[in-house]
Amino acid sequence: MKSRWTLLAASYLVGAGTAATQDPVAVDLQLVLAVDVSYSIELDELRLQRAGYVEAFLRPEIIRAVRTGPLGRIAVTYVEWGGKAIQVLPWTLIEDPESAAHFAEALRRQPIRRISFTSISNVLAFARRLFPTSPYRAGRRVIDVSGDGPNNAGVPAPVARNNTIAQGIVIDGLAIMLRSTPDSASIPDLDAYYKECVIGGEGAFVMKV
Repeated sequence: MKSRWTLLAASYLVGAGTAATQDPVAVDLQLVLAVDVSYSIELDELRLQRAGYVEAFLRPEIIRAVRTGPLGRIAVTYVEWGGKAIQVLPWTLIEDPESAAHFAEALRRQPIRRISFTSISNVLAFARRLFPTSPYRAGRRVIDVSGDGPNNAGVPAPVARNNTIAQGIVIDGLAIMLRSTPDSASIPDLDAYYKECVIGGEGAFVMKV
């Protein structure tokens, strides 16, 4: 399962830390990783999900993918969400194995948290507000939303999706479908729901776990 996060992260990509300068730093991609931590995800699944993202940034193929861009660097921030969203890690420059490892270690040290409800619409609204305040600028802006259930709070997901892609932001999806028998907070065809209601923009895709 962890390899899925590596493949997903590599699919987005064509000194660690937040830039100190007031002028925006040009990067090839600004990426928001928006990760579902709602109560419908079991604790062991939360830990496995976190470990997958940590491992992804330690894989050499991620750095190779980053370096294929014209500038050879990207900016990433990590958000956890349920009914509300929290920016867990600030915008971080990824340009070499050291900066990627720094990001992975900072993420590994974060506590596991839970947030009630599942509002895809709220996290999209939260994530798109992060781009203008970022110390980085890129022609390509992507939000990756991972989750195990449909929107159940806030405005309908397609409304937030449309508002987001209208700003030129791409939304990709990671549909977490680990249970053989979905619970009351999930649906059996979550990947289809993500395709119809969540993702959007040029090259948008859904990956199923």
